[in-house]
Amino acid sequence: MVERTPATRPANPRFSSGPCAKPPVFSLNKLADAPLGRSHRAAVGKAKLKAAIDGTREILGIPDDYKVGIVPASDTGAVEMAMWSLLGERKVEMLAWESFGSGWVTDAVKQLKLDAEVKTAEYGEIVDLSGVDTDNDVVFTWNGTTSGVSVPNGDWIKADRAGLTICDATSAAFAQDLPWDKLDVTTFSWQKVLGGEAAHGMIVLSPRAVERLASYTPPWPLPKVFRLTKGGKLIEGIFVGETINTPSMLAVEDYLIALDWARSVGGLNGLMARADENAKVIHDFCATRDWIDNLAIDAATRSNTSVCLKFTDTRIKDGTAFAKAVAKRLEAEGVAYDIGAYRDAPAGLRIWCGGTVETSDLQALMPWIDWAFHAEIEAQTEAA
Repeated sequence: MVERTPATRPANPRFSSGPCAKPPVFSLNKLADAPLGRSHRAAVGKAKLKAAIDGTREILGIPDDYKVGIVPASDTGAVEMAMWSLLGERKVEMLAWESFGSGWVTDAVKQLKLDAEVKTAEYGEIVDLSGVDTDNDVVFTWNGTTSGVSVPNGDWIKADRAGLTICDATSAAFAQDLPWDKLDVTTFSWQKVLGGEAAHGMIVLSPRAVERLASYTPPWPLPKVFRLTKGGKLIEGIFVGETINTPSMLAVEDYLIALDWARSVGGLNGLMARADENAKVIHDFCATRDWIDNLAIDAATRSNTSVCLKFTDTRIKDGTAFAKAVAKRLEAEGVAYDIGAYRDAPAGLRIWCGGTVETSDLQALMPWIDWAFHAEIEAQTEAA
């Protein structure tokens, strides 16, 4: 018989991989300074947007000669903007090992109809990065949110490359040390590691990317929300807070609060340490049980933010139904919300470990996963 439920519960059961948990200090009262009902083009609005850009540069250590801008439609909009604006000048290699990377492949091949070399790996694995030619343009996801597989480093990217690297870093920024000298376009959203609100994306351009924008015009029409240039010149306003479309000043205020909190925990180093400690709780848990394992096969490529797990017990008849049942039990108990695997990923659990999550909450969650697993095994046995 399954033991009674654990005595300790997570203080915050929000382990969703996006939108992610708010910073521990968050409260709605902290948003009182948001300039609601004011134009984002007014001095107060521009100042808030510029503070968001400057704070991002400061905490992430983005070089001074790189451009940082706020763009529409979250990370998805930022990636699409980069692909539609920059690709087509030369051959492109599309790398994918999870669902979002696969989506960029579809856009490159079926929508833009590019001369693309597609390299893919199954969930839990990563492509052979040593075989990537960075004299071509390369589009890839640094941290696979739906697979829990992360690029281990940027050593495979040549310093003297001829192509551009376009990196979707939405689950890596603020949790992993991104090598800016190896990245020409980097995108992410507010709703991931810093627990911001959805719908706003960020794009970071190296001088090489800016040069491509100025010298190359793609053969297809560009929607207004994708345009980074006008008359062959970079639209500089985007990178000082003059956004393409109207942003939510409430969401901007929320992001500024998250940036302040990030400073309070030690900036990037503090955020990375928090994510590493959080992920270790789950890795250690899996190491002492023979019925659950990390989806990422190689420990060197395991994410410290979107930790994806698979059930390995041979008694499980229907992996998808079993994983959903475990997640449902945990949600019903109010100890873990939204931790089912992504719909396109293998059956299992996906637990967010970014810096806004408290380690104590993950420590409290692990006995509950143990309980839910055994309870569902028992229920399955009785039903048979």
